[in-house]
Amino acid sequence: MRDETASDGVTAETLLTWYDAHGRDLPWRVRPEARLAGVQADPYRIWLSEVMLQQTTVAAVKAYYARFTLLWPDVRALASAEDGAVMAEWAGLGYYARARNLLACARAVVDRHGGVFPADLATLRSLPGIGPYTAGAVAAIAYDLPEVVVDGNVERVMSRVFAIEDPMPDTKPVLVAAATRMTPTLRAGDYAQAVMDLGATICTPRSPACGICPWMHGCQARAKGIAADLPRKRAKAEKPTRQGTVWVGQRSDGAFLLERREGRGLLGGTLGFPGTGWDGSDLRAPVQADWVHKGTVRHTFTHFHLDLTVLHAALPQGTLPSRGEFHGANAFSPQDLPTLMRKAHDAAVLRRQGG
Repeated sequence: MRDETASDGVTAETLLTWYDAHGRDLPWRVRPEARLAGVQADPYRIWLSEVMLQQTTVAAVKAYYARFTLLWPDVRALASAEDGAVMAEWAGLGYYARARNLLACARAVVDRHGGVFPADLATLRSLPGIGPYTAGAVAAIAYDLPEVVVDGNVERVMSRVFAIEDPMPDTKPVLVAAATRMTPTLRAGDYAQAVMDLGATICTPRSPACGICPWMHGCQARAKGIAADLPRKRAKAEKPTRQGTVWVGQRSDGAFLLERREGRGLLGGTLGFPGTGWDGSDLRAPVQADWVHKGTVRHTFTHFHLDLTVLHAALPQGTLPSRGEFHGANAFSPQDLPTLMRKAHDAAVLRRQGG
């Protein structure tokens, strides 16, 4: 399993020995000893966890993963789920296009592949929402195929092991090539998880624990004393700030006025309070009422900050809004809302209760 292009001491075999002893126990993971006993990883659960883990931490994902697998234990169950139920369970994980693609992919696996995730990379890539990383992860971890898996942890490890000093994202192809060279033919799934564990627990973004790293003796960045400085990144442009307004209307029976956003774009397909576009468009309130200003909440998306003005009104029974519909206390929980809308709810309701 040794890669002859790697530095001395930096081999797949060395890392796998470390992983066998120190790999993390994760709810979707099959431990090496279980694999040796013939236990196979479930492609559905590997795929689900990898989609959830994009732009999110393991700690944040565990509870969501547990709920999803309890509600929808296999891909057929998820494929038959109602869109709104899945979006509600996803609330708080962010990047809602992932949840829409999750449903589309599950349905494609059932419709095109009889409910079985394909084992080859090209067919996996043809499924909705599956890019190079997720396809490689499913192929390697679930099917033990020698496919390269490169996430942020792997990029960081490769940049340090080989002292790749040019800034990201320009060096991404170089890092992928290095990861490809290092990927062994045997135990590819365990190796993929081992590199990710190394990055998550030892080769961390700040203050890497080089003294206990299994690759410490061959790490070129450690030898140069620059491990903590890598990977380098180009300076980010300052994020712009956009403005918007949201109307939190509540009837005397406690029901809230909510609408489901269109199924594309940020927060697409999610339930929330009626609001303006975040470019200043659609300034109409959903109903004429005495709207009271309750402050401004800020939320940061990938490419911009949003300052959202929160207006609240107590609405009489029989109100007929031009947008949305009322959801009673038995059919609606603020926890089902995206984080941005939960902030708006808290600003309106808690501040009202507090006077």
